[in-house]
Amino acid sequence: MTVLIGYLPALEGEAALELGFTEAKLRGARAVVVNSPRKGAVDSVTTIQQQDAARIVELGTEAGVEVEVIQPTHEDDLVGTLNDLAEEHNAQIIVIGLRKRSAIGKFILGSQAQRILLDAAVPVLTAKA
Repeated sequence: MTVLIGYLPALEGEAALELGFTEAKLRGARAVVVNSPRKGAVDSVTTIQQQDAARIVELGTEAGVEVEVIQPTHEDDLVGTLNDLAEEHNAQIIVIGLRKRSAIGKFILGSQAQRILLDAAVPVLTAKA
């Protein structure tokens, strides 16, 4: 059993880690932390470095959870990537962080979080920073 945690290097990502590790411990599950940069993005601010991945594993270990950090790339279908990973890792739940956006911002740019909530193949738990 697995808890899949969507992670970006931001306050929302840290909130998702904390909640995801708590959820994994409660379920007796391992955590798979997903940092999925868009394919072709050069040096994206959303990509984590090796030392960040090591820090995440250490945080999970301190929380009493086995952690794996993966960084698959995605095209325009982040939800499809998460659904594929949920199936591949036998995930019970996906945990993501949310940030506040205006209605206009959501309308113009869309919302990855909204797409994940509506189209995920497993339940989604959200965390606010």
